[in-house]
Parts: sequence; C-alpha cells; structure tokens
Amino acid sequence: MELRHLRSFVALAEERHFGRAAERLHIAQPALSQQIKQLEREFGVDLVTRTTRRVELTEAGHRFAEHARTVLGSVSRASADMALVASGQAGRVSAGFIGTATYDLLPAAARRIRDQLPGVRLELHGELLSPALLTGLIDGTYDLVVLRPDGVARPDVTVEVLRTERLVAVLPDRHPLARRSRIDLAQLSAEPFVMHFSGHRSSMHEHVLAACAAAGFRPEPITEVGETATLVVFVAAGLGVALVPEPVRSLTLDGVTYAELADPPVVDLAIATRAGDTSPAIRQVAEIVTAMSRRCDGLLAFPT
Repeated sequence: MELRHLRSFVALAEERHFGRAAERLHIAQPALSQQIKQLEREFGVDLVTRTTRRVELTEAGHRFAEHARTVLGSVSRASADMALVASGQAGRVSAGFIGTATYDLLPAAARRIRDQLPGVRLELHGELLSPALLTGLIDGTYDLVVLRPDGVARPDVTVEVLRTERLVAVLPDRHPLARRSRIDLAQLSAEPFVMHFSGHRSSMHEHVLAACAAAGFRPEPITEVGETATLVVFVAAGLGVALVPEPVRSLTLDGVTYAELADPPVVDLAIATRAGDTSPAIRQVAEIVTAMSRRCDGLLAFPT
C-alpha cells in the first residue's frame, strides 16, 4: 500500500464516482479502478460496491476511509513541519549565556526569538562561565553559546565577536567614591576585591587582574564567586569592590552603585557554534542573538 492508494480511495469515497474521482486525481479511470482492487486484495475485503452510476462504500470502506484521512492528514502535517524545520522556523535550540550576558542580551534575544520563531523550542541556560560553556558546546549540551572568546581557537568551533564591552567599577553605595560617576582604577588599589573564580574556571578573573596590574597594583584580598549576581550581592554586603563588564549595570540592586572608569579596559563578547553545524534553526537563533547584541550595546553607554 502506497500513499497514492490512500489518496485515490479518499477521492473515490468523497466523489462516489470513478470518473469524477479519476478526473480529480488526474489519472485514467482504469488506473483508479486497478488501485482500489489492489487495496481490496491486500485487505481481503470489499471496500466499495459498484453500480453503473454510483459507488457506495461498504462498512469496511467507511472504516478504511477514516484511517486513510488520518494518515494523509499526518503526512500533510509532517510535510509542513519539515518545511518549517528546513527554513529554521521550527526545531530545538539549546543556548548558553555567560553571567554578564544573562541580564541584558538573554531576555532581549529570547523575546525576539519567541516573536519571530514561535515554532522553535528554545532552551535557555544563563549565569554560566566561559570554560563550562565551551565544554558544553563541544559535547553537544548547547547548540550555541555566548561567552568570552579568550583562548577559544579550535577548528571544531566557529566564533564571532558580538561586541566589545567596557569594564566598570561596582562599589558599595556607602563607599567614599560612590557619588562619583567616573573614577581612576588606581583609587581602588587598597580595596578588597570580589572576583569570579580563578584557575581557568572564569576568563573574567584574568581580565580583572590584568586591568589592576595596568593601574599599578594587585588586588588583595580577593573573594572568589561563581556567579555575577552573587558578585554584586557581595559588593552590596560590603565585602569589597569589583570590576564587571558594563552590561552588568542592568542588574539593579540596593546597596551598590556603578562607576565608569577614566581609562576603561575592555573585554570582547562572542557567540560560538560548532563548526559545520547546518541546522537552520540554530542559524536563525544565532542571527537574532547577534542582532540583539548590537541593539543592547547601544543602550548600555553611560550618560554623558
């Protein structure tokens, strides 16, 4: 039994006439009659009763017509769904974001993806660190990741820089410098620092150390945390000061203030996918994330 047999029988069941059904199907009437006979031989039961003017369905014919319509409907839906998958309008995409992109880019991109790609099932993972994101991309946990591109030079990963972000200072709101909109990093040389994990668990740790070294000091003591939100909470609690990429200003919290640096160091934000991945849905989602990163970037500048 083939799909053409099902289509032929449904047409005959609706037209109740071999001539009209054959014309509707654009086939010769003897060919249609032969297809129906093939079905009857296969099932071992009559599906229609034939007269010179009209065709009537037997009880078996009525039941088979219902099955045929169900199968053809499923085939039609599957075909439409595959067309959506082929165009990137349907599918499943797992995306991971570093903590600093969780607050501005993740929600903005998710809203746009839901609006433009309602058939795509988006799985979002935020507040992650770049090394873990890269590992998850390579092992298939994530389909695309937004991370710091430091040291990501692998033939199996495609990386595109989304934007360059300035580092800003996070201070307790009672800090003597909290009322200033711009400060020199060297003014924080005597302060304890709250930083992301060291030991290659976070790329931001080395960026902050390098910024402080350029300003002529090494921060001491250092409290290490895993999540950016926790870092800001620790600053609010008075455990130290911090340097974070500018998008973290989207994370508003009582007890902290953000201050621009006079000569701000910068870090890159990038999107990474597996090299050679041909999924249209992943490509569509990546394009939206890329576009939204530029839009968010334009909203983050300190007022002048």
